[in-house]
Amino acid sequence: MSQDDFFAQIGIDPGPTRSQRGERSRRAARRAARRRRRRRRILTTVVLVVALAGVGVGGYLALDNIREAQSLQTAITDYTGIGDTEVTVTIPEGATGNEIGAILVEADVVASVGAFVNAYGANANASKIQAGTYTLKTRMSAANAVAALLDPSSRSDHALTIPEGATKAQVRERLQSVGGYTNAEIDAAFADTAAIGLPEVAGGDVEGWLAPSTYDISENATATDVVAQMVATTISRLTAQGVAAADYQAVLTKASIVEREVSSDQYYGKVARVIENRLADTGGETRGMLQMDSTVLYGLGRTGGIPSSAEIADTSNPYNTYAHAGLPPTPIGSPSEKAIAAVMNPPAGDWLYFVTVDLTTGETLFATTHEEQKTNTEKLTAYCKEHPDICSGNTATPTPTGSGG
Repeated sequence: MSQDDFFAQIGIDPGPTRSQRGERSRRAARRAARRRRRRRRILTTVVLVVALAGVGVGGYLALDNIREAQSLQTAITDYTGIGDTEVTVTIPEGATGNEIGAILVEADVVASVGAFVNAYGANANASKIQAGTYTLKTRMSAANAVAALLDPSSRSDHALTIPEGATKAQVRERLQSVGGYTNAEIDAAFADTAAIGLPEVAGGDVEGWLAPSTYDISENATATDVVAQMVATTISRLTAQGVAAADYQAVLTKASIVEREVSSDQYYGKVARVIENRLADTGGETRGMLQMDSTVLYGLGRTGGIPSSAEIADTSNPYNTYAHAGLPPTPIGSPSEKAIAAVMNPPAGDWLYFVTVDLTTGETLFATTHEEQKTNTEKLTAYCKEHPDICSGNTATPTPTGSGG
């Protein structure tokens, strides 16, 4: 007898039978399953709604982006022609095409950055655009703007070129003609040693420190700004050549003589060696005198020709190295990097003399003895008879001793 039948015989309700309880459990499980399915359907519906909403927002944003891109495309406008009125713009070092475009848009040179960038990309030489100050025109086509930035003449009004060997007097002329500075402004710049960074060893004189190069004169640059840049360039070059600060002035002085004495850099090294040999020959036949025509001429305010016998005999000229031993008081011009390098590393040799025997071609001969020098000088004498205007510099009758005599 089962437990359920026993409870039935003694009058006790046994409750649901096992089969009944199993059925109830199955029904409950089915109800729970249905509830779970309903919850999944609801969740799926919610997810679907959210997803559809996301698609709607994304679609809206995508459409908005398309509209913005179309707007930007429309903004890439361009002027036509070569432009209207002149305007000055300055392109900084390392500027990209986009950055140049922005500068030109601000100055109303081009209509949009996009137009300039397109023109920049279309010009194979655009990457050669240099930093500097340019004279352009307002309302130029982007293509013409790129072409103008590649045209050297657009910078010519702002480019100050100092040639190798130039004296401070010649630099002054360039500052006046190109920079438009007055004599008073230039004098103030030359004298303000602190502002221009002139080393103390220069003795307050800028001669030789105005490095030969091409300088960009920006619209607001002062004479002091430009001169300071020249001095800084000189210091940088001396440092690069390994020149000690205490030797700056002596090296510049020697290099300036090297620069002036011969017209071809193939002779720089030998001339530098002659200078060193003569400075050391205090007890020899040169008595420590450089005997350089270039220094005499500098003291006379000239840069070409050959000094006369009377000028060589003039002891009142402090730059007369025929009369005074050692280096002259200052450099006689601004030397090139090659001249500085020659002074720092002259070739070995015992030359004490040299003479340029052809002032047209620059041919120069070197000698170790005075007798050999006399022979070489005869060639200069013959040249001067044929070209008296070149040898005299249209000022006086030359002596036959020649440079380094």
